[in-house]
Amino acid sequence: MSENDNKNETQLEEKRKDVEQSQVKLKYPRAIPFIISNEFCERFNFYGMKAILVLFLTRKLMYDDDISTIIYHTFNCLVYFFCIFGAIIADSWWGKFNTILYLSIVYVIGSGTMALAAVEPWIAIDPGARALTITGLFLIALGSGGIKPCVAAFGGEQFKMPEQAKQLATFFSLFYFSINAGSLISTSVTPILREDIPCFGMDDCFPTCFWCTCYFDGCCNFILLIR
Repeated sequence: MSENDNKNETQLEEKRKDVEQSQVKLKYPRAIPFIISNEFCERFNFYGMKAILVLFLTRKLMYDDDISTIIYHTFNCLVYFFCIFGAIIADSWWGKFNTILYLSIVYVIGSGTMALAAVEPWIAIDPGARALTITGLFLIALGSGGIKPCVAAFGGEQFKMPEQAKQLATFFSLFYFSINAGSLISTSVTPILREDIPCFGMDDCFPTCFWCTCYFDGCCNFILLIR
């Protein structure tokens, strides 16, 4: 048998092994449903809060339109700035999972602070409500921005390549669907809650909206812990 025949036979054997290996059905990663659920809850919280933020700043905290616009856009800038911070921490010290978990706790604290600031007794104390709101927004920006570069990458790491390439593509489709679903539902629901549900003697109920989004953010942490 010639040397070329031996090479061809070796190549065919390697291709056969590759095909057989790719046909081995691996179990779908157990963590994926939790990652997708976590992302849905996080996006529900973030966009639900943003949907009523300017109204809260102008109607309850009595900021003028210019200051409210500055606060709103500064908050958005910080969210994306802290993406760099989260990526550095994940790659250098904590790893992706711990970064997501710890900064999600910061996120929940920020959401709870915003909810507390919206309660009527705090609104009556003008400097207190404003200070709580700014603190809450900073913590939310840190938490949301910090986990942003980690979640999709952490989900992708759960798959064995190239055997699970198809499952990986399905994961990213579901992942981005959960982002858009959480955003759509929250931006539709939170304004309705604010307008139609009275609470604490107020005609509109910002506390209910903020507590609702805080609850979903708390679900993120619970989902991560049980994964």
